[in-house]
Formats: sequence, structure tokens, C-alpha cells
Amino acid sequence: MTEKEKMIAGKPYFASDRELQKSRLEAQRSCHRYNQIDPKNYKERKALIRGLFAMTDTLFCVEQPFYCDYGFNITIGNNFFSNYHLTILDCAPVTIGENVMFGPNVAIYTAGHPIHAETRNTGLEYALPVTIGNNVWIGGNTVINPNVSIGENTVIGSGSVVTKDIPSNVIAVGNPCKVLREITEEDKKYYFKNFTV
Repeated sequence: MTEKEKMIAGKPYFASDRELQKSRLEAQRSCHRYNQIDPKNYKERKALIRGLFAMTDTLFCVEQPFYCDYGFNITIGNNFFSNYHLTILDCAPVTIGENVMFGPNVAIYTAGHPIHAETRNTGLEYALPVTIGNNVWIGGNTVINPNVSIGENTVIGSGSVVTKDIPSNVIAVGNPCKVLREITEEDKKYYFKNFTV
């Protein structure tokens, strides 16, 4: 197996591998170009993201600046929106559903390093996937760690650190992120706390 194949398969790999270094540099250059495009040039912005990501749908917006490790492991569904400063370390696949919104400064990390210093100092790394379901809202300054799935229709509160799977149809907040409560039909009446629609 190549180091890239090991990386995508969730096995220990060496990120110093020449092929991976080249791919990261290409992604860094693409992100640099993307972040320099005039914000009103929406068509050029969309074309660059389409060329960088594994898959996009018709309707999406990735506000500048944006950063990623590779790009080829990122899939976004239709009607995706991310606010400023999205960072995705996509050493493993990152799969994002439809109608998903990210606040500013969201960070998705699939990359990890061994706990024991002796093993870590060899340069071994690993990467585990992140999956985000349809209709999810991720609040600003949230960190999503490797090997996490977030279920459909869920809201993650600002400043959360998601270390474990979060089910569908809930509000979850905190560090570490935990389920606060289920989302119910009653929530349709309000747009913010006690403010009625």
C-alpha cells in the first residue's frame, strides 16, 4: 500500500511521503489562490472549489478564507454554506450532507498522532473520517475531531469540541460536546429562545 492509500484507509502512515507532500502543496496553492479571488467573482470561486473538492453539488458557498490539507477527501451536498475561516484537515474522508451551515472558524480534524511520544516521534500519523448529516447547523468556533458522525437535523452550539458521535435531531453543546436536548415540533414556533416566528 502507498502512504496515501494507508492514510485514506485509516492505517498509520507517514505524512512526509513525497506524494502526500506534493498533494498538500497543491492544495495549499489552491487555497491561496481561492483566498485571493475578489469576493464578487463568485463563478471563479465556485470553479476553484469544484476543482479542489472530491464532490460538490449545484448550490454552495465557502466564504474566504478557507484552508484544507488535500481537498480530494472533501464531499459537500447541495445548499452548503460555510462562514469565514473554515479549516478542514481532510487526511481521511469528510462527508457533509445537504442544507448544512457552518458558522465562522469551524475546524474539522481527521488527522491524529499516536499518544505515546516514542511512537509519535517516528513521524507516524493516522486519519479517521468525519461525517455530517443533512440539515445540520454547526455554530462558530466549533472543533470536530476524528472519527465523529453528526446526525441529521442536529444543531451544534458555538464553541463546542465534538469528540464523539452526536445523534440526529438534537441540540448539543460544550467541551466535550454533549446532547442538551432533543429538537421537537415546539421549536418551529421560535426563531431564537422565546422570540416567536
